Amino acid sequence: MYSVKEIYYTLQGEGIHAGKPAVFMRFSGCNLWTGREEDRHKAICKFCDTNFWGTDGHLGGKYETDDLLKVLNDLWAPSDPDYKFIVCTGGEPALQLDKALIDILHKHGWKVAIETNGTVALAEGIDWICMSPKANTEIIVTKGDEMKIVYPQEDLDPLDFEHMDYEHFLIQPMDSPDVEDNTFKAVAFCKSRPNWRLSIQGHKYIGID
Repeated sequence: MYSVKEIYYTLQGEGIHAGKPAVFMRFSGCNLWTGREEDRHKAICKFCDTNFWGTDGHLGGKYETDDLLKVLNDLWAPSDPDYKFIVCTGGEPALQLDKALIDILHKHGWKVAIETNGTVALAEGIDWICMSPKANTEIIVTKGDEMKIVYPQEDLDPLDFEHMDYEHFLIQPMDSPDVEDNTFKAVAFCKSRPNWRLSIQGHKYIGID
Protein backbone atom coordinates (compact mmCIF):
# COMPACT_ATOMS: atom_id res chain seq x y z
CA MET A 1 0.00 0.00 0.00
CA TYR A 2 1.43 3.36 -1.08
CA SER A 3 0.37 6.71 0.41
CA VAL A 4 0.26 9.30 -2.36
CA LYS A 5 -0.46 13.00 -2.00
CA GLU A 6 -1.13 13.68 -5.68
CA ILE A 7 -0.57 12.43 -9.21
CA TYR A 8 -0.69 14.58 -12.33
CA TYR A 9 0.56 14.83 -15.92
CA THR A 10 2.61 17.91 -16.74
CA LEU A 11 5.98 19.13 -17.99
CA GLN A 12 9.05 18.87 -15.79
CA GLY A 13 9.73 22.45 -14.78
CA GLU A 14 13.31 22.32 -13.52
CA GLY A 15 16.63 20.56 -13.74
CA ILE A 16 18.16 18.66 -16.65
CA HIS A 17 14.78 17.36 -17.87
CA ALA A 18 13.07 20.78 -17.88
CA GLY A 19 10.34 20.84 -20.51
CA LYS A 20 9.96 17.07 -20.69
CA PRO A 21 6.44 15.60 -20.43
CA ALA A 22 6.12 13.50 -17.30
CA VAL A 23 3.69 12.05 -14.82
CA PHE A 24 4.47 13.32 -11.35
CA MET A 25 3.68 11.09 -8.39
CA ARG A 26 4.11 12.88 -5.08
CA PHE A 27 4.40 10.47 -2.19
CA SER A 28 3.19 11.53 1.24
CA GLY A 29 5.64 11.87 4.09
CA CYS A 30 9.20 13.08 4.64
CA ASN A 31 11.95 12.39 7.14
CA LEU A 32 13.01 16.06 7.34
CA TRP A 33 9.64 17.66 8.16
CA THR A 34 6.15 16.45 9.01
CA GLY A 35 4.63 18.76 6.40
CA ARG A 36 2.50 20.49 9.03
CA GLU A 37 3.02 24.24 9.14
CA GLU A 38 2.90 24.23 12.93
CA ASP A 39 5.96 21.95 12.94
CA ARG A 40 8.06 23.98 10.51
CA HIS A 41 10.09 25.65 13.28
CA LYS A 42 11.49 22.28 14.35
CA ALA A 43 11.95 20.83 10.85
CA ILE A 44 15.40 19.87 9.58
CA CYS A 45 14.51 21.49 6.24
CA LYS A 46 12.58 24.68 6.99
CA PHE A 47 12.31 26.15 3.47
CA CYS A 48 10.27 23.41 1.75
CA ASP A 49 7.39 24.91 -0.24
CA THR A 50 5.70 21.62 -1.19
CA ASN A 51 2.45 20.28 0.25
CA PHE A 52 3.15 16.59 0.80
CA TRP A 53 1.13 15.94 3.95
CA GLY A 54 -1.86 13.61 3.65
CA THR A 55 -3.47 12.03 0.58
CA ASP A 56 -6.03 14.67 -0.36
CA GLY A 57 -4.43 16.05 -3.53
CA HIS A 58 -5.40 15.36 -7.15
CA LEU A 59 -5.72 11.57 -7.51
CA GLY A 60 -4.22 11.20 -4.06
CA GLY A 61 -5.00 8.20 -1.89
CA LYS A 62 -3.71 4.91 -0.55
CA TYR A 63 -3.01 2.54 -3.43
CA GLU A 64 -2.29 -1.10 -4.00
CA THR A 65 0.22 -1.61 -6.82
CA ASP A 66 -2.28 -2.62 -9.52
CA ASP A 67 -4.63 0.28 -8.80
CA LEU A 68 -1.73 2.73 -8.81
CA LEU A 69 -0.45 1.40 -12.12
CA LYS A 70 -3.88 1.84 -13.72
CA VAL A 71 -4.03 5.49 -12.63
CA LEU A 72 -0.57 6.15 -14.02
CA ASN A 73 -1.23 4.45 -17.34
CA ASP A 74 -4.52 6.29 -17.75
CA LEU A 75 -2.76 9.62 -17.22
CA TRP A 76 -0.19 9.09 -19.97
CA ALA A 77 -1.83 11.05 -22.74
CA PRO A 78 0.52 10.58 -25.73
CA SER A 79 -0.18 7.67 -28.02
CA ASP A 80 3.53 6.82 -28.20
CA PRO A 81 4.36 4.63 -25.19
CA ASP A 82 8.12 4.82 -25.72
CA TYR A 83 8.44 8.04 -23.74
CA LYS A 84 6.55 7.07 -20.58
CA PHE A 85 8.38 8.99 -17.86
CA ILE A 86 7.41 9.20 -14.20
CA VAL A 87 8.97 11.47 -11.60
CA CYS A 88 8.62 10.14 -8.07
CA THR A 89 8.81 13.01 -5.65
CA GLY A 90 7.54 14.07 -2.24
CA GLY A 91 8.20 14.68 0.56
CA GLU A 92 10.79 11.97 0.45
CA PRO A 93 9.81 9.33 -2.12
CA ALA A 94 12.57 6.89 -1.09
CA LEU A 95 10.55 6.14 2.05
CA GLN A 96 8.00 4.33 -0.15
CA LEU A 97 9.39 3.75 -3.65
CA ASP A 98 10.47 0.10 -3.50
CA LYS A 99 11.86 -2.39 -5.99
CA ALA A 100 8.49 -4.10 -6.43
CA LEU A 101 6.90 -0.88 -7.71
CA ILE A 102 9.94 0.00 -9.83
CA ASP A 103 9.90 -3.45 -11.44
CA ILE A 104 6.22 -3.29 -12.36
CA LEU A 105 6.63 0.24 -13.75
CA HIS A 106 9.49 -0.99 -15.91
CA LYS A 107 7.39 -3.95 -17.04
CA HIS A 108 4.78 -1.51 -18.33
CA GLY A 109 7.26 0.70 -20.16
CA TRP A 110 7.93 3.47 -17.64
CA LYS A 111 11.26 5.17 -17.08
CA VAL A 112 11.46 5.95 -13.37
CA ALA A 113 13.02 9.12 -11.98
CA ILE A 114 13.29 10.14 -8.34
CA GLU A 115 13.80 13.48 -6.63
CA THR A 116 15.35 12.67 -3.26
CA ASN A 117 17.02 14.48 -0.37
CA GLY A 118 19.71 11.80 -0.36
CA THR A 119 19.32 10.71 3.27
CA VAL A 120 17.42 7.45 2.60
CA ALA A 121 18.82 4.44 0.74
CA LEU A 122 17.31 4.00 -2.73
CA ALA A 123 15.78 0.84 -4.12
CA GLU A 124 17.55 -0.73 -7.10
CA GLY A 125 16.52 0.00 -10.67
CA ILE A 126 15.77 3.73 -10.66
CA ASP A 127 16.56 5.17 -14.09
CA TRP A 128 17.28 8.78 -13.11
CA ILE A 129 18.42 9.96 -9.68
CA CYS A 130 18.14 13.64 -8.83
CA MET A 131 19.50 14.36 -5.35
CA SER A 132 18.90 17.66 -3.59
CA PRO A 133 20.93 17.86 -0.37
CA LYS A 134 19.70 19.83 2.60
CA ALA A 135 21.83 21.42 5.29
CA ASN A 136 22.58 19.51 8.48
CA THR A 137 21.77 16.08 7.04
CA GLU A 138 23.86 12.98 6.36
CA ILE A 139 23.91 12.26 2.64
CA ILE A 140 24.12 8.56 1.81
CA VAL A 141 23.06 8.76 -1.86
CA THR A 142 26.47 9.79 -3.14
CA LYS A 143 26.04 8.61 -6.73
CA GLY A 144 23.45 9.51 -9.32
CA ASP A 145 22.61 11.53 -12.40
CA GLU A 146 21.78 15.01 -11.21
CA MET A 147 22.63 16.96 -8.06
CA LYS A 148 20.39 19.99 -7.63
CA ILE A 149 21.13 22.31 -4.71
CA VAL A 150 18.63 24.89 -3.55
CA TYR A 151 20.70 28.01 -2.99
CA PRO A 152 21.63 29.69 -0.76
CA GLN A 153 21.20 27.53 2.32
CA GLU A 154 22.63 28.42 5.69
CA ASP A 155 25.29 25.89 6.73
CA LEU A 156 25.50 24.33 3.26
CA ASP A 157 28.36 24.92 0.83
CA PRO A 158 27.81 23.38 -2.63
CA LEU A 159 31.55 22.86 -2.98
CA ASP A 160 31.39 20.25 -0.21
CA PHE A 161 29.46 17.98 -2.61
CA GLU A 162 31.61 18.23 -5.73
CA HIS A 163 33.45 15.00 -4.89
CA MET A 164 30.26 12.95 -5.19
CA ASP A 165 29.67 10.82 -8.27
CA TYR A 166 27.04 12.82 -10.17
CA GLU A 167 26.99 13.63 -13.89
CA HIS A 168 25.27 17.01 -13.58
CA PHE A 169 25.64 19.68 -10.88
CA LEU A 170 22.92 22.34 -10.69
CA ILE A 171 22.22 25.37 -8.51
CA GLN A 172 18.59 26.44 -8.09
CA PRO A 173 17.60 29.74 -6.45
CA MET A 174 15.60 29.25 -3.27
CA ASP A 175 11.96 30.27 -3.78
CA SER A 176 11.34 32.71 -0.94
CA PRO A 177 10.56 36.40 -0.50
CA ASP A 178 14.23 36.91 -1.42
CA VAL A 179 14.02 34.92 -4.66
CA GLU A 180 15.31 37.79 -6.82
CA ASP A 181 18.40 38.20 -4.68
CA ASN A 182 18.81 34.42 -4.45
CA THR A 183 18.72 34.24 -8.24
CA PHE A 184 21.50 36.81 -8.59
CA LYS A 185 23.55 34.83 -6.06
CA ALA A 186 22.92 31.57 -7.92
CA VAL A 187 23.93 33.14 -11.24
CA ALA A 188 27.11 34.53 -9.68
CA PHE A 189 27.94 31.13 -8.22
CA CYS A 190 27.55 29.36 -11.56
CA LYS A 191 29.65 31.99 -13.33
CA SER A 192 32.42 31.41 -10.80
CA ARG A 193 32.14 27.59 -10.96
CA PRO A 194 31.40 26.64 -14.60
CA ASN A 195 31.00 22.95 -13.75
CA TRP A 196 27.69 24.00 -12.14
CA ARG A 197 24.59 24.94 -14.15
CA LEU A 198 21.66 27.16 -13.22
CA SER A 199 18.28 25.50 -12.72
CA ILE A 200 15.16 27.69 -12.82
CA GLN A 201 11.70 26.58 -11.67
CA GLY A 202 10.18 27.32 -15.05
CA HIS A 203 6.78 25.87 -14.15
CA LYS A 204 6.30 28.66 -11.61
CA TYR A 205 7.15 31.32 -14.17
CA ILE A 206 4.66 30.05 -16.76
CA GLY A 207 2.00 29.01 -14.26
CA ILE A 208 1.74 25.23 -14.61
CA ASP A 209 1.86 22.52 -11.93
